[in-house]
Amino acid sequence: MILKRQALAKLNLGLHVLRKRPDGYHDLETVFVRIPWSDVLTARPAERISLTCSDASLTTDESNLVMKAALRLAEACGVRQGAALHLDKHLPYGAGLGGGSSDAAATLRLLADLWGLEVPEERLYALARDLGADVSFFLGPGAAFATGRGDVLAPLQDAVAGRPYRLPYALVVVVPAVHVSTAEAYARVRPHAVERPDLRTLVASNDLGRWRAALVNDFEAPVFAAYPAVRGVKTALLEAGAAYAALSGSGSAVFGVFEETTRAEAAAAAVRRDGHAVWWTASRM
Repeated sequence: MILKRQALAKLNLGLHVLRKRPDGYHDLETVFVRIPWSDVLTARPAERISLTCSDASLTTDESNLVMKAALRLAEACGVRQGAALHLDKHLPYGAGLGGGSSDAAATLRLLADLWGLEVPEERLYALARDLGADVSFFLGPGAAFATGRGDVLAPLQDAVAGRPYRLPYALVVVVPAVHVSTAEAYARVRPHAVERPDLRTLVASNDLGRWRAALVNDFEAPVFAAYPAVRGVKTALLEAGAAYAALSGSGSAVFGVFEETTRAEAAAAAVRRDGHAVWWTASRM
């Protein structure tokens, strides 16, 4: 028996770094949305827990989030079985797309199925939060408003239809050959909590004029200052017709939102010629 699960990427539609906490972390506000650019994780029964990966540069020992998730789940549920896991890696890492966190969440779901576990959702979410601040997002709805360290989640609703939020525009995601350290990004950012717009209503409005005026990622300015190549990607997307463009997470991925599919496709082709990793979709998320 071999089981398979996709581990989808995420984007941050706006990100406010509010304050540094006594525990050393930061209080955030952000809107997470999943996008169908993904890694693929497979699992089959085995005598012990192990991991292989299509990307030889990634470690597959217990420092990998997939292995951490597998071992934590086995320990929490008293599992004596093993699993042979394989990660087919497509998502760039160090890009602000949440690839490692999504891989960890997919591992929890996949192994619960493989081992025949009936794990209460609250327990699964607790394991996810222990693995990383945004791992729990990948267990739930496709769009959420996040606070705390990014681990306190509320499903995001469409402002008009009253159903789960979906991004209604064509999307281009570009990852330049730059690795932005999360620790470095936090060291450079300036937290502020006063007079911040409500990200839930701002994003759910789908009003691109309001997005351009008020939707910001606090990591963008310091990352652009340190890495001009990342700033250049945003400039290229806007020049190619993006109605809105921004950094995702702490970078280095930059996404552009397009009202016209033809412009999105042309923009993706243009930035790909510059040697960047590019993903795009014409459909709603």
